[in-house]
Amino acid sequence: MMSKKSFTLSKIATLCAVALSTSAFAEQAKDKDIERVSVYGQHHKNYITEQADSASKLGITIKETPQSISVVSRALMDDFSLDDINAVLESTPGVTVEQIETDRTYFKARGFDITNFQVDGLGIPQDGGDVHGTLDTSIYDRIEIVRGANGIMTGAGTPAATVNMVLKKPTYTTQASASASVGSWNKNRLEVDVSGALTDNHAMRAVVTKQRSDSYLDRYATDLTLGYIAYEGQLTDSTKVSVNYIRQSKDADSPLWGALPLFYDDGTATDFDVSTSTAADWSYWNNDNEHIFVELEQSLGTSWFIRARYAHMTNEQDSELFYVYGTPSAETGLGLTGYASEYDYKDQQNLYDLYATGDFSLFGQTHNLVFGVSSADMNYQDSSLYDYTTGNGFPAMPPLEDFEGNAPIPTLEDAYNGSKVEADQKSAYASARFKITEPLAILAGGRYTEWDSEGLSYGNSKVNSSEEFIPYIGAVYDFAENYTVYASYTETFAPQSEQDQTGMALDPITGESKELGIKAQLLDGQLFATFAIFDALQDGIALPDTALSTPDNTVYYAAEGINSDGYELELSGRLTDDLSASFSYSHVDIEAGDDANEGKLVRDYTPEDQVKVALNYQVPVIEGLSFGANYRWQAKTSRVQSNGTIPTVTTQGAYGLLDLVATYQVTERISATFNINNVTDEKYLHSLYWAQGYYGAPRHYAFSINWQL
Repeated sequence: MMSKKSFTLSKIATLCAVALSTSAFAEQAKDKDIERVSVYGQHHKNYITEQADSASKLGITIKETPQSISVVSRALMDDFSLDDINAVLESTPGVTVEQIETDRTYFKARGFDITNFQVDGLGIPQDGGDVHGTLDTSIYDRIEIVRGANGIMTGAGTPAATVNMVLKKPTYTTQASASASVGSWNKNRLEVDVSGALTDNHAMRAVVTKQRSDSYLDRYATDLTLGYIAYEGQLTDSTKVSVNYIRQSKDADSPLWGALPLFYDDGTATDFDVSTSTAADWSYWNNDNEHIFVELEQSLGTSWFIRARYAHMTNEQDSELFYVYGTPSAETGLGLTGYASEYDYKDQQNLYDLYATGDFSLFGQTHNLVFGVSSADMNYQDSSLYDYTTGNGFPAMPPLEDFEGNAPIPTLEDAYNGSKVEADQKSAYASARFKITEPLAILAGGRYTEWDSEGLSYGNSKVNSSEEFIPYIGAVYDFAENYTVYASYTETFAPQSEQDQTGMALDPITGESKELGIKAQLLDGQLFATFAIFDALQDGIALPDTALSTPDNTVYYAAEGINSDGYELELSGRLTDDLSASFSYSHVDIEAGDDANEGKLVRDYTPEDQVKVALNYQVPVIEGLSFGANYRWQAKTSRVQSNGTIPTVTTQGAYGLLDLVATYQVTERISATFNINNVTDEKYLHSLYWAQGYYGAPRHYAFSINWQL
């Protein structure tokens, strides 16, 4: 059995008191029939949402869902220039963005990698949690984040979170907007968004984004182009169709592949200039994505409909990269080695989802039901062609501070390796919300999934066949007019292809996720408060068996796993007519189920504590002027590595990042925005997720002019 840690009762009692004492300021809701939930990060316009389908597809409100859900609004993305998914998730409660390289990122929540991503609620299966390139946010209306396991909606995954990116939809009223911005390091960005009706029953929307930028990092530059077209048509009174097309390309010159060494040969920490880069001047990493979504919705009476969805996704990468490794001398800075690689990658995914949802009456109450089937077939190929000869130029090179990217141009003929993998996931799922009494509702459901994969990846077999049933049970109880308590339990699984001593693939990683919380609507429904306690675990994680492994064959065994528990507090909404705010505090403790595997499974690079605050103040005496602040703080993190036979600890001290924004409505249609990010010029490492790291951006600025039809 996994070991369980008890919560610090004094901390929990304090946080509960904070959450509940806020009710002293609450007024009774004027309209009992409409449950309004403030969007996380809302500003003075006070956007509110009633539901987020990422967790259930039942069309219920966030307050009625027995899990923690945050929604990052379009307003927050616009106000603080959260132009990519990294910036959005940095502002999300309980989420850690592990940017290990300039063009590769991992995301973590509750101690686990986030591997479940959705577009408009359609799950995108991922073999790992890393995202290459960046996902631009100009085409999204909002980003929904369901923390905890969500396997009933997504299939294979972890107990971390699900990120649902909700696309902008066509409108039947004509609207248009444009934004042009300039910023530090020659950053230039242009966005155009146009929408309107073609006829009474057909509408379209188009978004075009272009961004070019140099960087605070030596030699690094990017060029992004994004196009989005959305169509919606009412074929009959009861039949609706929508088609969405996305094409994004991001070309990066001199990107990081790997990063900077974290310590010298004497064990002392390195401390380079924030602009230091190991990238060669000839290196590049280009990412291209093309996604098509088709949806057909058929209404069945007044409360039921059937929805059929299909998506085809193609992601391609083309790169020539330079990797630097080793431990430099503390006296000379020498001792690093480099090699080059040409890396090409292409994956294709076909996703299908068919489900029916609606209401039914039983025993005098109205209940909700959804059931459906889904499948995903995926294949990817990649190839790496290495150069260990001409790329091996660092022993004669100057220290990193003096490196100008002039590594030898590679011949790329020394070694070749790659992958060719196919995978298929088929699922059937059902979920229902039963209204037991007026204040009590029970959510119950399950998902049966079959997973098959085959192929080789860099000499390792990816052959795997597994099937799992994921149950879900939750309860929501309205114990007062504006207060709700909830509890939920679900499980997870994640296929793995590592082989044991018999040559058989290990069983899937299995997990559990438990959550207990309270939600409250305060201040006449203008303030939303949540407090959640969670406990999650994963079992059966593959680890190398050093006693049985050989130089030519690594044998794995299933370790007991990881246990993660903690708590999260959120407050979001409008505090006064002029001031809106959102606040979150999250705490997580992570430990291995087996003390012998503590150092192999658990790393201290995940901060135990995080605080995130967003404020927006409308200046009452100057019409059209507003100020905002976005602050993120995280506790100290560290990573233990071996320096020969001596363990070396790299520590990233606790730090906070403050962004400020000022917006002025010049005319009815034109506004100007000025952003300052990292106001205090904090120096920090992006991540200790890997054995290397690089620094975040110093203080920088952006100015934009925005036009609205």
